[in-house]
This record gives sequence, structure tokens and C-alpha cells, in this order.
Amino acid sequence: MNQLSPSTVPAHVAIIMDGNGRWANARGLPRAMGHRKGVEAVREAVKTAAECGISYLTLFAFSSENWSRPESEVSDLMGLLKAFIRRDLAVLHKQNVRIRIIGDKTNLSGDILPLLLEAEETTRANTGITLVIAFNYGARDEIARAARQLAAEVAAGRLEASAITSERIGAALDTAGIPDPDLVIRTSGEERLSNFLLWQAAYAELMFIPEFWPDFSRDTFVAALSRYAMRERRFGGLQPATTLATGS
Repeated sequence: MNQLSPSTVPAHVAIIMDGNGRWANARGLPRAMGHRKGVEAVREAVKTAAECGISYLTLFAFSSENWSRPESEVSDLMGLLKAFIRRDLAVLHKQNVRIRIIGDKTNLSGDILPLLLEAEETTRANTGITLVIAFNYGARDEIARAARQLAAEVAAGRLEASAITSERIGAALDTAGIPDPDLVIRTSGEERLSNFLLWQAAYAELMFIPEFWPDFSRDTFVAALSRYAMRERRFGGLQPATTLATGS
């Protein structure tokens, strides 16, 4: 592994895990095989992030728009998520990983919600890397839910409209208590955020890499971190920020 200076390792990395289906198609395999291979890349990414000293790793696992995919694919994705939690939760807990779930938890059917809540509760007291799983997540929906919450507080007389600041909005988002991402990575060569962490990524460094997610290896991750270390973060100012690569 390339040597990374602790001072240049981002505190929070968020990843849009894209390209499972195209990885499978390129090999003449069913899309489901790409998703299964993608789960292996998730395990490797969590391990690498922890070893590199990253404090928060957010993975875009399932968007609120993904429900429109073919029913068979959605079913397979749900099965993989359940299998990941059931198989890996004990291992992650033993490794001191804390799990947070962001996204709309209302109207989730079956045993998905209980499994997600179990993962959060089981690892709540852990002090190692925080693995944030964005499930049934869409940034616009997240912001709308936060706005409704704040509007209800104003209507009830518990909050003055003039007291609604960017900090107050941030505290009403799913990511409350989680620092904004320093680096957002998207795999597969696509160059868009796709409704992911739109509020939180306001000053994040963006990195688009050509590899499909199943090919996202330890070396790929470390190379991305090395590229990040070369960037100057100004946060709207003229001089490089003193918090360069240590979190916003």
C-alpha cells in the first residue's frame, strides 16, 4: 500500500458505488452477479478505509429512485443487503465499526427495517470507523423532510423562522452529527452526484474514476486518497484552508 500521511487523509469519504450491472454485462454475466461482486468490494473498501485512518465512510447502497428498477433486480439487491447485514454485522461489530443508516425509513416493508435498526443499535457504542449506509436515500427528499420538520416546529411555536440557519437545517438532516464529506468518489466513469449528499457535499472534493465498482480495489482506493492529498481546499477563500484534508 502507498504510504499516506495521516495529515492528508480525509476524515469522511463518501462513495457512489456505480457500475455493477455494466461490469456484469461486459463479462456476459447476469446483472445480479455484478451486485454480488460489488458486495465484495464493499468489504474491501471498509477494511481499507479503517486501515488508512478514515473516520467516516458513506456508501450509497440504494437510492429512493432505485425502486423503479425491474422487480427482480430490486429483490436481488434487497437480498444482498439482508445477507450482508446478517453475515457481516458480527464481524464489523468485532472490528469496532459503528453503523449509521441514512435515508427515509418510513414505509419500508418486510424485515429490512428491523435489520437496519439492529445494525445501528448493535454497533452504537463502537468507537472505530463509522460506516454510513445510504439506503432508500435521496438528497432532495432528505432536505424536504428536514424542511417539513422545521416548518412544523415553527407552526407549533417552538421555533422562530428567523432562527432557521444553515446549521439548524444541517442538524435536521439524516446526517446530523456526521461531518460533511471531504471527498466524494463515483466509480464507473459517470460524472454526476445523482441526488447524493447534495447539501453535505457543498465543499467536498469530487473524484470520478473509470473503474466499475466491483473493480474498486484497495489499490484503487489508496490511489484516490493520494490524488486527494494533492488538492488545495479553500472553502471559498483565496488561500488553502488550514483544515486541508482533515475535514471541513
